[in-house]
Amino acid sequence: MPVLGLGTWRMGENARRKPEELDALKYGLDLGYPLIDTAEMYGDGGAEEIVGDALAGRSTRPFIVSKVYPHNASRAGTIAACERSLKRMRLERIDLYLLHWRSGARIEETFEAFHKLKSAGKIGDFGVSNFDLDDMQDAAELDRGLNGTNQVLYCLSRRGPEFDLLPWMRKRSIPLMAYSPLDQGGLLRKASLKKLADDVGCTPAQLALAWLLAQPGVVTIPKSSSRERVKENFAALQVKLTPKVLADLDRAFPPPRTKQPLEML
Repeated sequence: MPVLGLGTWRMGENARRKPEELDALKYGLDLGYPLIDTAEMYGDGGAEEIVGDALAGRSTRPFIVSKVYPHNASRAGTIAACERSLKRMRLERIDLYLLHWRSGARIEETFEAFHKLKSAGKIGDFGVSNFDLDDMQDAAELDRGLNGTNQVLYCLSRRGPEFDLLPWMRKRSIPLMAYSPLDQGGLLRKASLKKLADDVGCTPAQLALAWLLAQPGVVTIPKSSSRERVKENFAALQVKLTPKVLADLDRAFPPPRTKQPLEML
């Protein structure tokens, strides 16, 4: 799975913004972004439709991640939801299909449906999202082959997963997919991040993304509807962080010392 992708959360919610959102996705693909993350929840399927439009006519396509709502995640419901997502994106296969969050879903039924979809070639692999350590342990008991990903809120200003969740996942070679890597823009207002970015010679957004990309076993999916920001984020791949810069970031944004509840946005 690629380590950097395009997020689509909150796309497809307003028809007037669709041209801008579609343009940003197309531009990102032209730049070479190798992954798009979406979900049936985003814009009630609207984001998946935009993804389909962005992919139309391309000879190659990126790695596609989508998600099923918990209230759709029964055996039959998961399969039906996947079929709807495939239709909206005009695809024959979703590369990685996730349970969006646990809620009231009976994950044994969800996993059974995931296996059926995988056997049928409708998905390449499956995983989860917004699962804390206890949820992941439950999931691993039900399916020891679970190693697709766990997508959670993780960034410099929200480092809770590092205490126990991320180490547990690394031991099992399960990638962590970090959503909201810029903390909904809140990180970009941090004076300490701006100063360190100036020292490195990059933007605050690039530094925050480069920090995530430097973490073993971590994938990140910044979302933007702006060509300028899509290009800026992509350049984070070229930012090299020295041990000193990493230590400075730890001082400015300390790692957790105790267990913290998993955060969701």
